[in-house]
Amino acid sequence: MIRVVDVTQHYSVKPVLKGINLEFPEGSTTVIIGPNGMGKTTLLSVMAGTLSPQKGYVEINGLVRRSTAEDEIAIRKQCVYLPDRCWLPKEYTGREFLAAVGQLYEIEINRLLGHAERLVKLFNLTEIADSPIRTYSAGQQKKISLCSALITECPILLLDEPFSGGLDPAGIMALKQLLQSFTRDQKRTVVLTTPVPELVAEVADRLVVINQGEVLAEGAITDFVQQAGPGATLADALQTLVFPETTDHLAAYLSEDES
Repeated sequence: MIRVVDVTQHYSVKPVLKGINLEFPEGSTTVIIGPNGMGKTTLLSVMAGTLSPQKGYVEINGLVRRSTAEDEIAIRKQCVYLPDRCWLPKEYTGREFLAAVGQLYEIEINRLLGHAERLVKLFNLTEIADSPIRTYSAGQQKKISLCSALITECPILLLDEPFSGGLDPAGIMALKQLLQSFTRDQKRTVVLTTPVPELVAEVADRLVVINQGEVLAEGAITDFVQQAGPGATLADALQTLVFPETTDHLAAYLSEDES
């Protein structure tokens, strides 16, 4: 269980999050979606403990983030955060990096090595796993960063735009199926952001819509689709709820182009 309680976050004098209250149930996958620059990444960073809110707090399984060193260490043992642009040790090989992360999370060595091998195969990294990360393409670096989050075996995953950054179709398919398995079979809790509505319904059961630093809507994805009307898709519902001006702007652009 993750609770976000009355969280307010400012950058200088600009409010980015305004009194956010949310709950993320154990064993669920929740997608945070909204326009660019409206607080999605900031909210995930506060949940991950990399930002300390000016007001409010985040509670994970009964422990408050950044309250005491002991509680924060206990949280970090069960929660992994993967930023959109993850720092990578460029002189390490991919396999060395995964081994280092796994040891940090105290994964038993034989289990760790076996898991690392399965991950590099899953994401088609076998041929370059023993090469320095600096030689990897952008997409390959995205894959090894995803592997580094997965190797921790944490029951809570906070993932900022895991499907972006040059991930190829095979990587997208593998990640989608992994996320589905995590909540369906392993009862893990996943919270992620994505700018792509089409991916939401395939990987998540819950949705949080952020706009102008506030929660515009939240709930089960099935509820969003039902509210959009008969025959509607999730993309239709999000078009109406999150991007209502896009249709008008598109029509205006096309009409000017035709004239």
